[in-house]
Amino acid sequence: MLKYLAQIWNSKDLRNKILFSIGILVLYRLIAHIPVPGVDISGLKALSSRNELLQMFSMLTGGSAENFSIVLMGISPYINASVIIQLLTVIVPKLESLSKEGEQGRKKINSYTRWLTLPLAFLQSYGMIILLNSQSQTAIITDTQNLATILPIMITLSAGTLLLVWLGEQISERGIGNGISLLIFASIISGIPEMVGKGLFLAQEDQEKLIPFTITVLLTIGLITIVILVTEAQRKIPLTYAGSGARSKTQQAFLPIKINQAGMIPIIFAVALISFPSIIGQFLTNAKSLWLRDFGVTLTSLFQPGTTLYLTAYFLFVVAFTFFYVSITFNPVQVAENIQKRGGYIPGIRPGTQTSDYLAGVSNKLTLFGAFFLGAIALLPIFLQFVFSTSALGSVPLLISGAGIIIIVGVVLDLIRQVNAQLVMHDYNKFY
Repeated sequence: MLKYLAQIWNSKDLRNKILFSIGILVLYRLIAHIPVPGVDISGLKALSSRNELLQMFSMLTGGSAENFSIVLMGISPYINASVIIQLLTVIVPKLESLSKEGEQGRKKINSYTRWLTLPLAFLQSYGMIILLNSQSQTAIITDTQNLATILPIMITLSAGTLLLVWLGEQISERGIGNGISLLIFASIISGIPEMVGKGLFLAQEDQEKLIPFTITVLLTIGLITIVILVTEAQRKIPLTYAGSGARSKTQQAFLPIKINQAGMIPIIFAVALISFPSIIGQFLTNAKSLWLRDFGVTLTSLFQPGTTLYLTAYFLFVVAFTFFYVSITFNPVQVAENIQKRGGYIPGIRPGTQTSDYLAGVSNKLTLFGAFFLGAIALLPIFLQFVFSTSALGSVPLLISGAGIIIIVGVVLDLIRQVNAQLVMHDYNKFY
């Protein structure tokens, strides 16, 4: 371990990238504690502590709802813009052709995503202000009907989201790892010490709480281990490449297809969408129309965390987004063409259409297992919390949600791969 860390430190470029990324993450956590001027947050912390939906939304989108931070919405508008653009990529021919143009096409699509983030952030900022103001015991913002009062706050929150997107892009370009994912990762990690402290405090007050707390810690470690194993698991499709000369021997290789090809992306998308019905419902509870208020109350009660409809919709969103993301990132027809162009084939499978059909069948089976696995891991901690709260053991706060575990594992494994690639490049450059 020490030798590995020494190798990282001795690589100047890698060291600078890591230090730059850490610096941006520290800056982000400092920004997350800066409240919006002119906001009374006395009742907001109490609201955040009892509203599980708000806690999860804030944690998994990189926001900070506890103190009405200038980055209150986190990167949620950017995530929503990404979902919309990816859906349009399937529908709009121009966007579909851009997605096939490699790096230049990707940059153009990212540009469209950023432009769409701005109006979404502006609209969502108003919804968040009204929602938090209506749910808090004391008014966070007085006179929300006054445009001179609410407009500067909306602009500030929208600018906070764009700032986070910019910081994430700086990490992606000049640091190491995916910047947006690292911001969410930092938000999740920052909440773990508080959860541990609450668990230990409850155990100190009541020693019987020590049992569920210990079980929670052990289960968290077990879930992390299982997620790592499944995330790294892959199906190796054997490939045979013909030799270039008459006497050349055939070469054997394999095509790896991961069980979890989508990684943590479906979880992030699902959390962003599953929070919408409840947020809209809580927003409508203050409507002047009676039927709108009743509809808002019904919507809020149906999509509260832990309800049957919430859990079912959450699970289905994860499964749907997993298949959707894999359908975009893995094209069996293109992969089959690339194999054939290089003179390769799958033993027992004819090149061309049969190869693409075979790869599509394997990918769909693996994706189905991976999607159900992601959904099960996302819901398992919720079920465990329900079991603890209804049993004689009592309830204790969870250290990390299932979605948080998947995101943490995905980010850490991606970082390890990128660090190892940088180390290989550093060693390779020594000879030149």
